[in-house]
Amino acid sequence: MPEITGYHAHVYFDADTQATAQQVCEEMARLFPVQMGRMHTRNVGPHPRWSCQLGFAAGAFDQVIPWLMLNRQGLTIFTHPETGDHLADHRDRAIWMGEMLDLDLSIFDKAHA
Repeated sequence: MPEITGYHAHVYFDADTQATAQQVCEEMARLFPVQMGRMHTRNVGPHPRWSCQLGFAAGAFDQVIPWLMLNRQGLTIFTHPETGDHLADHRDRAIWMGEMLDLDLSIFDKAHA
């Protein structure tokens, strides 16, 4: 089994929910050992919506995920492990909260070509 070295939770938002997303992400970073990324107001990487990445260690999973489940305020959140296999981590090992969206996984196919 691959080793999970950490996790990324991607909080999706749009122009109408950007302030809510920022509040959720900032609160998460204040309460837990989470690295909050930028609030991307364009699609980045495989993500089909604007997003903010929350990075956290494997040992924080049991704190971070329940908090997000209860406090996501209707936002869609995509969480995946970090094992070094980016395609499998995003395609096969993900946890969705809210709407399941189609990712653009073609960026990972290019890395394996």
